[in-house]
Amino acid sequence: MSTQTPTQVHEAVKTRYAAIATAFEPDTQATCCDDGGACCADDLYAADLTTLPDSVTGLSLGCGDPITLAELQPGQRVLDLGSGGGIDCFLAAERVGEHGYVIGVDMTEAMLERANANKARLGVNHVEFRHGHIEALPVDADSIDVIISNCVINLSPDKAAVFKEAYRVLTPGGKVAVSDMVTQGKFTEQQRNDMGSWADCVSGAEDVADMVGWMRDAGFADISVRDKHAPDIELADSIALPGAPARLFSARITACKPGLSG
Repeated sequence: MSTQTPTQVHEAVKTRYAAIATAFEPDTQATCCDDGGACCADDLYAADLTTLPDSVTGLSLGCGDPITLAELQPGQRVLDLGSGGGIDCFLAAERVGEHGYVIGVDMTEAMLERANANKARLGVNHVEFRHGHIEALPVDADSIDVIISNCVINLSPDKAAVFKEAYRVLTPGGKVAVSDMVTQGKFTEQQRNDMGSWADCVSGAEDVADMVGWMRDAGFADISVRDKHAPDIELADSIALPGAPARLFSARITACKPGLSG
């Protein structure tokens, strides 16, 4: 485990992504990884991105395609955890239509400025960006149909709190559809204390068993974790060998909040 405090982790992550947002120029592609590592990839989305300007697509910092995973429907209310420049929010807005609504939450002011500028450029009225932490969401309980997130939960110092908050804000029967970096096996304490690696979406990633445990403790059911590159293999009940080095991979994670009985 990391000896860094949650505040220290948040500040390291915020500093990293504020710098990305501030330095970004259209017609370029920002990256969250200094070394082009496992969390970086091209052509993530099944969707056609030509409807979005470079100011949106160039700030795509994800590791997967939560939009396709979520199977969004018209009229749904969607929440994006760690919305960054807004790409997943805008793609979600296209799918839920004007009778739906999309909220993006991000803790980095510079990213929110970029997202709101993109919103104004696109003229999208059913998307809203809010400042806040994903461990304490500025969102009402039982108000969201689908939660999405793209390579952000790994950045949190308290994943258990993230999943408790996700459960709180979802309606009964609501769904989580997340692309994120996870591991089989655990990072060493030295690796976990490397805040540069953490902010690069690497050493903050947690073992599958721990992630699934926090989700179950929060109340989620029908939990699925699959490697993006081996999607036919279910990993939710996998157990890493003790002492094995951490294998980092991009995962497709889904779960639901049980519906009301009767």
